[in-house]
Amino acid sequence: MKEKIEKLKKLCNSFQSNIKEYKNNKYDEANTRVDFIDKFFECLDWDVRNNSNYAESYREVVREDKVIIEGKPKAPDYSFRIGGVRKFFLEAKKPSVNIKDEIEPAFQIRRYGYTAKLPLSILTDFEEFAIYDTRIKPEKTDKASVGRIFYCTYEEYEKHFEFIYNTFSKEAIYKGSFDKYIIENKNKKGSSEVDKEFLSLIEDWRESLAKNVAIKNKNLDIFSLNNSVQLIIDRIIFLRIAEDRNMEKYGLLADTSKNKEVYKNLNKIFLKANDKYNSGLFKPEKWIFDLDIDDKVFQNIIKSLYYPDCPYELSVLPIEILGNIYEQFLGKTIRLTPSHQAKVEEKEEVRKAGGVYYTPQYIVHYIVQNTIGEKLKDVDLYNHPKLTVLDPACGSGSFLVGAYSFLLDKYLESYTDKKRLDKSLKNGLVYQVSQNAYRLSIGIKQNILLHHIFGVDIDSQAVEVTKLSLLLKLMEDENSESADRLFKHSDIKLLPDLHNNIKCGNSLIGSDFYEEKDLSLFGKTELRKVNTFDWEKEFVDVFNGGGFDCVIGNPPYVRQETLGEEFKLYAKDHFKATFSGTADLYVYFIEKGLSLLKKDGFYSIIVANKWMRANYGEALRKFLKSKRIFEIIDFGDLPVFKSATTYPCIIKLNNDKPQNIKTVQVKDLDFGSLQELVKKEAYKVDWKSLDDKGWSLSNQKESALLEKIKKAGIPLGEYVEGKIYRGVVTGLNEAFVIDEETKNRLIKEDKKSEQILKPYLRGRDIQRYSIISNGLWLIFTLRNTDISKYPAIEKHLNKFKQSLMPGVKGGRAAGSYPWFALQSSPSFEDELNKKKIILPAIVNKAAAAYDEVRYFGNDKTTFIASTDLILLAILNSSLITYFYKNIASTKQGGYFEQKPMYISQVPIPKSPALKPKDKVISLVEQMLSSQKELQFATNDSDKKLLQQKCDLVDKQINKLIYELYGLNEEDISIIENSV
Repeated sequence: MKEKIEKLKKLCNSFQSNIKEYKNNKYDEANTRVDFIDKFFECLDWDVRNNSNYAESYREVVREDKVIIEGKPKAPDYSFRIGGVRKFFLEAKKPSVNIKDEIEPAFQIRRYGYTAKLPLSILTDFEEFAIYDTRIKPEKTDKASVGRIFYCTYEEYEKHFEFIYNTFSKEAIYKGSFDKYIIENKNKKGSSEVDKEFLSLIEDWRESLAKNVAIKNKNLDIFSLNNSVQLIIDRIIFLRIAEDRNMEKYGLLADTSKNKEVYKNLNKIFLKANDKYNSGLFKPEKWIFDLDIDDKVFQNIIKSLYYPDCPYELSVLPIEILGNIYEQFLGKTIRLTPSHQAKVEEKEEVRKAGGVYYTPQYIVHYIVQNTIGEKLKDVDLYNHPKLTVLDPACGSGSFLVGAYSFLLDKYLESYTDKKRLDKSLKNGLVYQVSQNAYRLSIGIKQNILLHHIFGVDIDSQAVEVTKLSLLLKLMEDENSESADRLFKHSDIKLLPDLHNNIKCGNSLIGSDFYEEKDLSLFGKTELRKVNTFDWEKEFVDVFNGGGFDCVIGNPPYVRQETLGEEFKLYAKDHFKATFSGTADLYVYFIEKGLSLLKKDGFYSIIVANKWMRANYGEALRKFLKSKRIFEIIDFGDLPVFKSATTYPCIIKLNNDKPQNIKTVQVKDLDFGSLQELVKKEAYKVDWKSLDDKGWSLSNQKESALLEKIKKAGIPLGEYVEGKIYRGVVTGLNEAFVIDEETKNRLIKEDKKSEQILKPYLRGRDIQRYSIISNGLWLIFTLRNTDISKYPAIEKHLNKFKQSLMPGVKGGRAAGSYPWFALQSSPSFEDELNKKKIILPAIVNKAAAAYDEVRYFGNDKTTFIASTDLILLAILNSSLITYFYKNIASTKQGGYFEQKPMYISQVPIPKSPALKPKDKVISLVEQMLSSQKELQFATNDSDKKLLQQKCDLVDKQINKLIYELYGLNEEDISIIENSV
C-alpha cells in the first residue's frame, strides 16, 4: 500500500507543479487521461492499457474513443470490468471543468450509469474526484450534488486513498468490498431501477398508441392492433438506439416530429431503414403504412427519447436489460371494447402464473457456459462448425442473446489467436480498433447469428422482440465507420433477416392436432391460439443433421388445466412418457426438448423443482432415470426470480445412458460466481438410489442414513392399513364453515341441525402435540343427505346457492354432487367421529396432535385412524422432520408439505423393543398433559416453566426415537445439524 501511495503522491505533486498549465482550457481531456487518470487507476491495480493482452471481451478496462454528437459524448470514457462484466463507469473531463458545481458532467455520468444499471460511477478530471450513486434517476433539473456520495480534490487523495483503494481497486471488487459499499449506500431517496422506469415509459407509449390507433382505425381487429402498436414501438426503439450508437444521424427521429404528418415522415424513414438494414423489422406492409395516427402521440413519444427529457443514454443500455424490460412488457396485451376502444390488461396466462419470470443473467451465463461452452471445448471455431442452439420458448430472447454473446466472444478469441491474427485481419474476419483491441466484422457476426441461433415462441410479439434483441446485440460496438466499411466491400446489408431462425409456433403441438377435426369450425382466433408447429418441417437442415446441439431456456410456468381438455387429450397421446393430468407445462417441454436434441447434445433449463417430489412428477422421474442427467442445481425456495417464489432448479441432461448425478443444493444467493460455487459444493448422487415416489438429492452419507431409516420399519401407509385420509373439501368455506354464534342459532331454529354440525379444524390450528380450539363448526352435508330434514341449514345454505352450484360460472368445481353437499363426500365419516392422530399440511417441523374431540379437519389437514402414542411420538420427532425434508415438496421459509403421499412413506419400526416403547408412551402422556396446561396457563412465569418442561420431554422422546431406529452418534449428528 505504501508503494502505491508514494506513486500517487508523485502524480499529485506533478499536477500541482504545473497546475496553471493543466487548468488552461487548451490542455485537453485526452492528455488528462494519459497523463493522470490512467496512472491513477494503475495505482488501484487496474490493467488500464491491457498489458496482459486479454481478449477484447475480457479486458479489465475498456477505454472508449470520444464520439461527440450535438456537442454531447455518446459513451463513457472508461468501463471497468471483471471477467467481462461491467462494474462501474468513469467519465473523464479536463481540469478546467468544474466537477463540483457544473450540472452537465454530473448529469452525463449519471445517465450512463443509470441506463447501464450500474449502482456506482465516477466523474473525475484528476483535480476533483466524485462518486455518484447511479441508481438514482437523473432529472434535467438536478444540481451537480444530486446522487453524489463522495467528493474530494487531488490534495486529499492521500488522506482518502485507503477508502478509494478498498472500494474501487480490482482487489476490492474481487473481495466484495465494492458490493458491500453499494449495499451500505442503498435505498437513497430517488433510487429507481432503469428497467422499471423504461418499462413504465414504453407502457405509456403503448397505451397512447393503442387508444389513438383503435379510435382512428375502426377496421382494425385486435390481432392487427396489437401487432401494429408493437411494431411501431420496436422500430422507434431500434432507430433511437442506432442514433446513440452513431449508426444513424443523431436527431433523425426528432426531426420527423417537428412538422405535420409525423407518421408519414416516420414511414419514409422506415422505408430507408428497410433498404439499409434488410432485417424484416422495417418490411413495408401497406396496412401498417396506411394507419391514421395523430401527430401529438408521436411527438410525445419522440420527445421523451431526447435530452433533456430523456434520462437514458441508449448507447450503453445493455441488451439484457432491454430484454428484461420487454419480457415484462409482453406480459400485457391490448383488448378492444365493443365500442372499439383499446384497453391494456395483463395476459390471462401471466395472471395465472403469478407474473412474468425473467431469468437473471447469472443463470443464463451458467447454462450457456455449461452447454455451448462444453460443446466448444474440442471444436475449432476457425472452421465454422455446424453448432445449433435452440430455445423452444424464447420469450424476449434472453437465453438466445446470452448464447449469441458467448459465441461472439469465443469466435473473437479464436480469430485473434496469435497464430491466426494476421490471417484474420487479411481476410476481413476482424478489424483493429486500438492497440491490442480487435472486433469481429459485421459479416462474421451475421454468419454466427444465422448459423448457430434458433428460437421458437407461441407469441408472435415475443418472436419479434427476440429478433430485435438479437439484431441490437449484433449492432453493439458498431458505428457509422464499420457500417461504411461493410457497404464498400460487400453487397451484404447491415442486418440479417431472421425469419428462418426465430419462428412463431406452439413448441408442444404439431399440425396433427387437427387430424379428424373439421377445420371449418376453427376461426382465426382459435387457430392463432393453438398455433401448431411442425419441427422437422420448419427446421429441415437441422434435423437432417440429427437435431440441435444445445437446447436451453426457461420453459413457461403454466398449469396444464388452464389449457383445456383438448390440450390434455393431445398431451396424453404425444407425451406418453411424462403425461400426468395435473402436470405443469414444463414437464412436456422436458420430454419435447430431449426429442429435439442430437445424440451427443446438451439440454439444460431452469424449471421449478416440484417435479422431483410432486405426485404429477412421478412419470417424469421414471422417464429421466433412463436418461443421462449431468447435474441438478437446486435453489430450494431462494428468490432467484424477483418478487416470486418458484422453487427453481437447473437441470442438464441428454439421451445417453444414466450415470451418477453432480448435485448442488444452493443455500443462499450470496455467491460471486455460480460456476465457482458448483465446483466447490458439488457432490455425486447415485442415480440408482433415486426413488420413483420422490427424489432426494442427498449426499452419500445422507443417502446412507435415509436408507437406514427406511429399512428400520415398514411404510406408515402399510402400518395403519391405508387408513390415512385427507381432510374435507367444502368447495365454499364461506357457506359450510360457521362460528359458534351461527351454530347456536341454527340449533335453536331446528334441533335436528345438531346432527350434521361437526367441530371444525384448520391446518393452522394444529401444533406439535396440541390443538388450538377455534370455535368453528362444519355443516356436514353429504350427497345422500336429505336436506329437507334440516330446514334451518337448508335456509342458511340457500343464501349461497348460486356460488354452490357445481360446474357453472361463479360456482364450484364440476361434479355429480348436489348444490347443498360438500364438494368431497368423505366415505370415512365413521373414522372422523373417533379419536385419532391429526396433522397439518404445511409445517417447518414434523407435527401431529392427538384428537380427543373428534374434529373434522379441512383440506389442509390429514388424519390417521389410530390412537397409537408411539406413532404420535414418531410423527413429532426430529428424525421424521429430517425424513420429510428429504422427500417432501418444499415451501418458502424452510416449510415443507406434510401430506398423505409423504406421510404414508414414513417408516415405522415393526415391533419396537418393550423398554423404549414403554418409556416413549410415558413421555408422550407427560407431553400431552403439559401441552394442555400450557394452553390454559395465564401468567408468563407458568408459561415459561411449562414450555421448558415440554422442551425437555421433547428431547427425551427424540433420544428414544433415535434408539428405536438404531441410529448411532454420527447419524444423530447429521439429523440434528440438518433440522
